[in-house]
Amino acid sequence: MRKQTLYLLGLATLILFPLPAFLVLYYFEGQNPWQVLDLGNLGWKQVGVGLLFGGLYGFFALYLMKSRVFDSLPNHIERIVRAMRLNIFDCVFISFCAGFGEELLFRAGVQFYIGPLVTSVLFVAIHGYLNPFNWKMSLYGLIVLPFILLISYGLPYLGLWFCIAAHFCYDFVLFVAMSTGDPIVPQSEDELFAEPTDMEEEQ
Repeated sequence: MRKQTLYLLGLATLILFPLPAFLVLYYFEGQNPWQVLDLGNLGWKQVGVGLLFGGLYGFFALYLMKSRVFDSLPNHIERIVRAMRLNIFDCVFISFCAGFGEELLFRAGVQFYIGPLVTSVLFVAIHGYLNPFNWKMSLYGLIVLPFILLISYGLPYLGLWFCIAAHFCYDFVLFVAMSTGDPIVPQSEDELFAEPTDMEEEQ
């Protein structure tokens, strides 16, 4: 995958993902986009708590992912991210796009109708982390699921921007870790020194 493609996907997430939430909540609940954005709860407390929680949980997830149980988990995505040589701005931009777009769709939209528990499980499953055919991937899903549950149940108390900030910071920690330093998932020596294939770079 080229960096430009990643930016386009990020922009699509930022712009297109919130649209279903805006439209459904407007036509069925009478909430305009400004109400959905919950700007009244956009404050340093909500954002600060979200950033702190997302960052701490991100480092906690990285620690758990160093376990040898994940040794044979495919590290295809991590190798692609490393090949793109993302800088800090890239990581900030992509993480914000995901945090903003996905939280508006799932927390502000989907969760309004089906509740935090089902929404959280659905969120993790859609990302491919609850896979009945791959128990190690599902194990990673069980690492992510408590984080999503906590921000989902935190929504009524700390607001949407807490969720956005937490999601952003969690993704940011993982993107930086994938782009720099040691591999997140332990790799064999051959994988560690292998160059990404042309197909991986172009996807």
